Amino acid sequence: MKYTQSNGRTAPGPASTFTGTVYVDGIRDPDEQSAVGCAHVRFAPGARTAWHHHPKGQTLYVTDGIGLVATRAGGVREIRPGDVVYIEPGEEHWHGATADRFMAHVAMQEADDSGRVVTWLDHVTGDEYATAQGARPSARSLTQP
Repeated sequence: MKYTQSNGRTAPGPASTFTGTVYVDGIRDPDEQSAVGCAHVRFAPGARTAWHHHPKGQTLYVTDGIGLVATRAGGVREIRPGDVVYIEPGEEHWHGATADRFMAHVAMQEADDSGRVVTWLDHVTGDEYATAQGARPSARSLTQP
């Protein structure tokens, strides 16, 4: 067993990869024992990630609030506490809070052989975010435009 005591530090999400107010609590980084990286991420209303993808995919577990996850292919899904979302390897996507609610999730991803867990891309534009807000019924499939 390996025990790691919490460092008690919450870091602001960097403006290079997030829009709006975001806070990140690291849970674990990939290391020699496990390729899994994990963080608890909290988004203020309207806050979101930039477009990005993961070499080995990503799993999100929503812990609080109401959010959105969207794919570059046009799929949008509203997410709520207890929801689990798996994003396929290489699938370009973003996730964040709705315009009127906070949202928090645990993000889990595995490092590839070079240690990379994510590739960050361009920021989600205001128009892209507004379109996702308008297409947020929870019945929409991530694979349906």
